[in-house]
Amino acid sequence: MDATTARKYSTRRRAIVGAIAEKLEQTLNGSPPMRTAVADVSPRLRFWDETTEFPSIQVGAGGETREYDGGGFRFRFLRVTIRCYVNDNDDVILALEELLEDVETVMEDYDPITYTDSTGASHTTIQTTILTVDTDEGVLEPLGVGEVVVEIRY
Repeated sequence: MDATTARKYSTRRRAIVGAIAEKLEQTLNGSPPMRTAVADVSPRLRFWDETTEFPSIQVGAGGETREYDGGGFRFRFLRVTIRCYVNDNDDVILALEELLEDVETVMEDYDPITYTDSTGASHTTIQTTILTVDTDEGVLEPLGVGEVVVEIRY
């Protein structure tokens, strides 16, 4: 699709999820101030049994809504789930908390998010809001799973 046929207000779900996954993969390498070196980052949510490397992050797009303003302008709001998996025989809760803190830091430090749409044009989001951070609280020990749900305004 070239720029002349691009839809100004169409969804950018795939591009935004890809940009988030790429930024997490680049940044979460264990170098300070990050505490975790991530083994795998995927731009889609997978089934539990497909996760073989730890720590692992999966990023998936959820529901998307619109806010219509005057003059034909509209905001788009995309809910994104960032699912985190760890495997730690010593302290799985601590390992998961450190990974979730790192994810939260990346989402806050790299706001706005720059992404490329289907025409190859570069855009930036307007705002990233962290809605929830949740964990299994060690129920699956030595495995741990947590989620960070964010809302992307663009």
